[in-house]
Amino acid sequence: MLHPIFSTVLGHPDLVAEHLANYAALIREESSQAGRGIAARIVAAVLAVATVTLALGLIGVAVLLGVMHGTFHWVLVAVPGVAVVIAAFCIWYAARPTKTYAFEDLRSQLDADLHALREAGARHDR
Repeated sequence: MLHPIFSTVLGHPDLVAEHLANYAALIREESSQAGRGIAARIVAAVLAVATVTLALGLIGVAVLLGVMHGTFHWVLVAVPGVAVVIAAFCIWYAARPTKTYAFEDLRSQLDADLHALREAGARHDR
């Protein structure tokens, strides 16, 4: 007597093909979801490097202008300050801990399928 999985495969190949297609769709969906999170963090890291560089340049220009003119003006602090705030936000976004549930649905689906196969095998052995 054949194991139930073999009789299902032989009797209903369309169901097996549909099940495999659903697995492929689940893998595609979850990998794109994980990719979006990684891409967002990479963009934030690149922006953080750019804004830190910009902030350092603006701070240097502000110090030079302040020394050359011998006076203090609020703009010499505000303009580099905006760049520092943007850089801090980008650094926070790129470095924040994220809860990744990548491929969690796929794992649960595989576990459910393995459990069903074990149940079918146990019933078959009786």
